[in-house]
Amino acid sequence: MNPVGELIVGLVILIGLIGIVLPVLPGLILVLGAVLVWALEEGSVIGWAVFAVSLALAVVGSVVKYLVPGKRLKESGIALTTIAAAGVGAIVGFFIIPVVGAAIGFMAGIYVVQWGRLGRDRAWPATKRTAGAIALSVGIELGAGLLIAGVWLIAVLFG
Repeated sequence: MNPVGELIVGLVILIGLIGIVLPVLPGLILVLGAVLVWALEEGSVIGWAVFAVSLALAVVGSVVKYLVPGKRLKESGIALTTIAAAGVGAIVGFFIIPVVGAAIGFMAGIYVVQWGRLGRDRAWPATKRTAGAIALSVGIELGAGLLIAGVWLIAVLFG
């Protein structure tokens, strides 16, 4: 692949990594898709090996992303309705206050459900536990994305 093409793939990978942290875009899918485009264009054994490793990292990262935080949430007694309310709050918040509103709406959604379930005194600690578990989920996905980016970058620089 030519240097301009590799630069574009690298930029899409960067946008995907940003999309993991700021959930506006399907981040890990963008990262993996960029590596797939690179592998198709590269057309070599190294290109396909990098894609295979990237796909494995994405699958493992996605599975771990749901298992580890999900287990913590279950142990904390956090219901799926709380997570759903957080998602709705994030979407509403995003449209009321673009970008940062998603985080505010997310926390507000958790807090409102926890307040209704647990009462005012226990709502904030439960909200922090839930937000921590979801932050762990984002961290796991970001870690997988960074590993994929690293594998791709090593292949571009030394392959």
